[in-house]
Amino acid sequence: MGNLIEVTSTLPILVFVVPVGFAALIFALGRVHTIFREWLALLGLVITLAISLAIAGQTLDGKLLFAWNRNLYADGLSALMEVLGSGIGIIIVIYSIRYLTHHQIGMPLNKWRHTYFYGLLVLFIGTLNWVCISNSLIFMWVSMEATTLSAAFLVTFYWQRQSIEAGYKYLLLVSVGVTLALLGCVLIYAAAIPLLPSENVLFLTELGKVAKLMPESVVLIACAMFVAGFGTKAGLIPFHAWLPDAHAEAPVPVSALLSGVVITIGAYALARTVTIFAPYYPAVVLFIAILASISMVIGIVMALVQDDLKRLLAYSSISQIAYVIEGLGLGTYLGIYGGLFHLVNHTLVKSLLFLCAGALMYATGSRKISELGVAFKKMPVTAFCFFVGALAIGGLPPFNCFMSKLTLFIALTERELLWAAIIGAGTGMVTVACFIWVTYRIFWTKPVAVTNPQITGKEVPFPMQVSMLVLAAGCILLGVFPNLLYPMLNAATTSILGILSAGG
Repeated sequence: MGNLIEVTSTLPILVFVVPVGFAALIFALGRVHTIFREWLALLGLVITLAISLAIAGQTLDGKLLFAWNRNLYADGLSALMEVLGSGIGIIIVIYSIRYLTHHQIGMPLNKWRHTYFYGLLVLFIGTLNWVCISNSLIFMWVSMEATTLSAAFLVTFYWQRQSIEAGYKYLLLVSVGVTLALLGCVLIYAAAIPLLPSENVLFLTELGKVAKLMPESVVLIACAMFVAGFGTKAGLIPFHAWLPDAHAEAPVPVSALLSGVVITIGAYALARTVTIFAPYYPAVVLFIAILASISMVIGIVMALVQDDLKRLLAYSSISQIAYVIEGLGLGTYLGIYGGLFHLVNHTLVKSLLFLCAGALMYATGSRKISELGVAFKKMPVTAFCFFVGALAIGGLPPFNCFMSKLTLFIALTERELLWAAIIGAGTGMVTVACFIWVTYRIFWTKPVAVTNPQITGKEVPFPMQVSMLVLAAGCILLGVFPNLLYPMLNAATTSILGILSAGG
C-alpha cells in the first residue's frame, strides 16, 4: 500500500454501527414524540459526520484504518464518501422537517409514516458507510444490496401506484444488475486464487498486487460484468431504466438522496474494481469512454424534452454521472482525481436542484415546468439557488463543476481520447442551454396552466431555505476555491493508486 501506515482502529466499525443503531432507536421510539424522529435522526447523522471527519483526519495523515481481521478498512476514498453522505443526509433531514408536513401525497403521513421515513433515511446512510468500509469484494456486494433495499422502501414512501411501480422497477433492475457484478466477483476470485494466499483472495487491498497477472480474457469479462452491474446502480445507459421513474415518484428529499448519493455508490464500486485493472488493460479504458460518452449525450438529450421537472433532473443525472465514471475508468491520477472531484460536485449540485424542485412543488403544487411560472420576486431564494445550480451543472465558471470537468477533459486528452473530451465539452454546452431555458420558463414566464389557483407561489419555510442556501454556497465556494477539496481528493486518489502501485 505504498507509504500508507496501516493501523487498527474502531472508527471503521463505528461509522457503520452508529447510524444503524440510531435507525433502530428511531423505529422503536419514533411514534412517541417528534424528538425521537427528526431530532434523533439529525443527532445520529451529526455524530456519524463527526466520526467520518475523524477518519478523514487519520487518512490525511497517511494512515489506513483496519478492523475486524482486515475485513473492514477505511482509506481516503472511504472517508470522502462517508463525509459526503453524512453531510448530505443532515441537509436532507433539515429540509424534510417542514417539507413532509406540507407536501403529502396518497396515504396520510401519521407518526408511523414519519418514523418510517427518518428511520430508513438514517439506515441508508449506515448501509452506505458499510459499502465504503468493506475490504472484502463480497462484503461490498452484500452491503450494496443493503443500500438497494433501504432506498427501495424510500422510493415507495407515498404508497401510490406510480411510486410502488417505480420502487419495484428500481429493486428488480438494480438487483439483477448487481447480480452480474457478483458473477464478476466470482471470476476475479477464481483468477486470484493461484496468485494470493487464500485468506487474502477477496480483499480489495490485495487485488492491485496481482491485477496485471490475471488472464486477460477473464479480467475483460469480469470488468464488463462490473460495468453492467455497478453501472446499473449508477444509472449508466443502457442500464438506466429504473432511474427516471424512481427519481420522479419518490419524495423530493429522497430524489435528492438518489441523485446525490445513491447513484454515486455505483461509481464508488467501479473505482474499487474496474479502476484497479484500467491501467493494465487499454480495452477497459476505451470501453468505459465509449459507454460514458453515449450516456452523457443521450441523458441530456432526453432531459431536453421533459416537461416534468423531476424527470428532467433525473435524466441530467444520467448524463453527469457519466463524467464521473469516465474519469475513474482512465486509471490515471488526473482521471481519478477529476472523476472524484466531479462526484463531489455532482452530489452538491444535483441535491441542490432537487431541493429547489421540491420548493417549487411546495409553493405551486405542481412539478410540470409548463405549470410553474413562479415570479422571481415571489421566491427569490429558490430562484437564486436554482440559478446557481443551473449554471454550475453546465460547467460554467466560477462554479464548482467547471474545474472538475476541465480536469476530466485534460485527463482524457493525456490518454489520447480527444474525441471523448470533445463530446464531454459539447454535452456541457447543451446542458447549459437546457438549464438556462428551464430557469427562464420557471421564473420569468407565466404558466400555461395553473393546477391550483389558490396557491400563490410564496417562498418556502426557513429550514428549507437554509438547506438550499448551504448547497448553493458550496457550489460557489468550491468553484472559487477548488483547492479546498484538494487534501481529501488527493488522499482518495492516492489511496486507489497505492493499491495499484502495490502490484509493482
